Amino acid sequence: RAVAMSVSHSSRLNKLVREQYMRLPQDGRVQVTYVWIDGSGEGVRCKSRTLDKEPKSIEDVPEWNFDGSSTAQAEGSNSDMFLVPVCMFRDPFCLDPNKLVLCEVLKYNRKPAETNLRHTCKKVMDLVKDSHPWFGMEQEYTLLGINGHPYGWPDNGFPGPQGPYYCGVGADKVYGRDIVESHYKACLYAGVKICGTNAEVMPSQWEFQVGPCEGIEMGDHLWMARFILHRVCEDFGVVATLDPKPMTGNWNGAGCHTNYSTEEMRREGGLNKRHDYHICVYDPRGGRDNSRRLTGHHETSNIFEFSAGVANRGASIRIPRQVGQDGCGYFEDRRPAANCDPYAVTEAIMRTTVLNETGVETKDYAEH
Repeated sequence: RAVAMSVSHSSRLNKLVREQYMRLPQDGRVQVTYVWIDGSGEGVRCKSRTLDKEPKSIEDVPEWNFDGSSTAQAEGSNSDMFLVPVCMFRDPFCLDPNKLVLCEVLKYNRKPAETNLRHTCKKVMDLVKDSHPWFGMEQEYTLLGINGHPYGWPDNGFPGPQGPYYCGVGADKVYGRDIVESHYKACLYAGVKICGTNAEVMPSQWEFQVGPCEGIEMGDHLWMARFILHRVCEDFGVVATLDPKPMTGNWNGAGCHTNYSTEEMRREGGLNKRHDYHICVYDPRGGRDNSRRLTGHHETSNIFEFSAGVANRGASIRIPRQVGQDGCGYFEDRRPAANCDPYAVTEAIMRTTVLNETGVETKDYAEH
């Protein structure tokens, strides 16, 4: 018996009709879609406007504003928030010459919104720019039907145990590859530094990788890759969740493993320990989300203990085997949750490994 998949109503609209309008000329004018992080710290919002000509750089895109009371970022009595463009991409949905623009959010007094973690990250990255920090982040996510149930899973019950799904091939091994491949192509078109993808250990769970990126670019490109993922899933009528533990029980959680090196590490190597501080900033809720995932099982470390090991996927920090042999290169921080803010993660790593901060408090650096 065929099982009706739980997809949204809008995904069933006639896409051929839409294409008729998408092919219409724009007479030199350009659609620019502004993208920002909302008050949850993990959701993204967007809205579009028309510019009279194609912007050639981010400086050509004007500031804008939005109603922060509708995004959990302001009160209704003082709701206007500023959108400050910071990074521009090609638009894979409306196509050239249209643009996607990632924005920082400022409050009415021009101070950064609470979930604008890019602001301090940029200050730190400017301080450590001579170290030339390189990052690569591995974004795991889970596809859900519109009913919140993992996409492709039986309506009543569970698929077979984990084992055949990781990097799997075949209709009984992986679900939703069309979405994954569409997302990959859309990111390439946009100019996002996506570098790979694979099916993950839990069925309906996937991963894409972004990098190598230097400094603030890591957060910018991962956030835009997330926006594009949600937007592609909208077209297909399913949901991508970044929940670190979407299914309880004997199923893998979802992380955002972060690979990192500095110019010095690429010559010498080096590690540091500041575990409690990192756990607090590696998900949007101070470690509460990650506590459901970092149990010491399902290829994770224990949230209460710091550990490091060569080729050890159950450690906080995994040193790749070749790096261990060479004595130089990069390491992988396996602690960040799938719903982490990459700005917070990369800032924390730089504060600990380059600025040599200790303890759970962070230093406030003067504007540079």
